[in-house]
Amino acid sequence: MIEAKGKAAVNSRQYLRELILSEWGRLLLIDLVSVVIMSFVSKEYLSTFNLFVITRDVSTMILIGFSQAIVLAIGQMNLSLGAIGGLVAVSAGGLMEAQGWPIGVAVVAGLLIGILAGYLNGVIIVKTGINSFIITLATNSIFLGLDLGMTHAEPFYNIPAAVKAFGQARIGFFPYMGFVTLILIASVVVFLKYMVIGRQLLATGGNWGAAEVSGVPVRRSVVLAHIMSGFMAAVSGILWMSQLHSAQPMIGASWLLPSFAIPIIGGVALTGGSFPVAGVIFAAFLLSIIQSALVQLQIDPYYVQFLLGLLILGAVMMNEFGSRRKRT
Repeated sequence: MIEAKGKAAVNSRQYLRELILSEWGRLLLIDLVSVVIMSFVSKEYLSTFNLFVITRDVSTMILIGFSQAIVLAIGQMNLSLGAIGGLVAVSAGGLMEAQGWPIGVAVVAGLLIGILAGYLNGVIIVKTGINSFIITLATNSIFLGLDLGMTHAEPFYNIPAAVKAFGQARIGFFPYMGFVTLILIASVVVFLKYMVIGRQLLATGGNWGAAEVSGVPVRRSVVLAHIMSGFMAAVSGILWMSQLHSAQPMIGASWLLPSFAIPIIGGVALTGGSFPVAGVIFAAFLLSIIQSALVQLQIDPYYVQFLLGLLILGAVMMNEFGSRRKRT
């Protein structure tokens, strides 16, 4: 009996050690410590409303991180995801306000625009063989130009009340928007772990040449990754429209840095082949916790960019250090 208890204690300590040493385990620990510290610094930090604000922010941050992470998983990037989100928001908002379309139909139309934008990114990259950085930099300008051209940089304020209400709806501190994010998280996990096409996508990022020799349809995987990126950017644009109570042309203007910060901090390899879902989720929480802390402490919000830069630099250095240790 004593020996069994001793083995159980050793196994528990070993599991705890492995958890802490894992990428997402460290992030979870940092998140928890940050929340505990802020709960002592500010009495309002753990209030129901503040937790709602953080959770609602995380709901979109996760999707923005996923939108970039799925492309990083194939060793590419998407610089146009913010422009896609803005284009989708004003398209759906314009269809509801100016054309009187039903909410559901307008939202579906907006999501299809996001999918189409992602498909165009993928097809152009595959057909031309040009680096994704160049292609998505160009399409970013194209999508943003369409966005501003259609609206003349004027937001749509008179979107239906039900859309505005959805951005504020919650159960306790948990926002309705969070349920959309949970569904997409579950879908991504199933896609990457249990579907052949998902494993092929990661194999493409791990080693393009080897994957192609093994019979993996790498071109299809590239296009699919960009379609998924466009779709998740589109969902983020719709959720932001609901949260801001208006369809603003520049909705995705601030997404680029977080879209890279979240996956990199979460442990996504820039060389492709990995998508640590838990790491990306806890990295999104970390960014939201930092932003909320700056508001609570009444610190200039522009310092968020400074902190994000430090976090990205630190995460890249840690990833490189970990890679060197594995090689040696």
